[in-house]
Amino acid sequence: MKVVAPAKINLYLWVGERRADGYHEIESVMQSVSLADELSIAPSSSVTLEVAPPGSAPEDESNLVVAAVRALRGSCPAASGAALRVEKRVPSGAGLGGGSSDAAAALVGLNQLWGCGLSKKALEKIGAGIGADVPFCVRGGTAGALGIGERLAPLIVREPLWWVLLMPAGALSTAEVYARFDELGGPRAAGDPHDLADALARGDVEGVGITLRNDLFEAAVSLEPSVGSARDALLSAGPLGAVMSGSGTACCGLARDEAHATRMASQLRSHFPRTWAVSSIDRGAKIVER
Repeated sequence: MKVVAPAKINLYLWVGERRADGYHEIESVMQSVSLADELSIAPSSSVTLEVAPPGSAPEDESNLVVAAVRALRGSCPAASGAALRVEKRVPSGAGLGGGSSDAAAALVGLNQLWGCGLSKKALEKIGAGIGADVPFCVRGGTAGALGIGERLAPLIVREPLWWVLLMPAGALSTAEVYARFDELGGPRAAGDPHDLADALARGDVEGVGITLRNDLFEAAVSLEPSVGSARDALLSAGPLGAVMSGSGTACCGLARDEAHATRMASQLRSHFPRTWAVSSIDRGAKIVER
């Protein structure tokens, strides 16, 4: 079978204090977009993982797909083997949740292949033990997130949003960005994502653009200055707003519509080859072929 693994972006990210378990409390709004990896799964007597193109993601135990297989096996007596192959389109180290979405796709696909019979809510709970973004990547759509990202509440989006995703040359690890965030003084005053949620529900694209936020931006730029250059380039192309996604390095520019997104992406691609025009979607990991 094949499972689509959509990228996610953060429209809003407030970061709080570091908890005793090492994670930070967050308040976020996340959204699935049409840029996606594809996971192929076939029955096998053992578990194997291949990534294409080679080197685009690890093929060892550091890949969250392996963690997903292990976690699901612990909750599914019918679990056996599987041959898994990830076609990477979502760049690594971008803050776009590519690894988390691949893990979510593995949970969704293997739940079907092995006949585990687990609900989506159960898969989200298993995913929370793999990574903070995995529960959202199982669910998808647009959602508010609390805790470390595992407490989700769906948000209404009146009309699909169009974005330009721009990936600079560098990559960052989530851990080092959060560590630098702490070094730079930690949490800022809490904001109010309700204005963003209201704008999404009304279909007020301009209102969405002025409420974008990411508290990790300064930390990411201090580690990888190309993030700042990427956002500046996006802003010069004329979006309604621009924001870094997650812990970076990808930046997202909000467009008025598809035509606007296509024009901005075309303008930016000559200097930033990894630029995509994408739309928001209402789903997470999904089986598309059996």
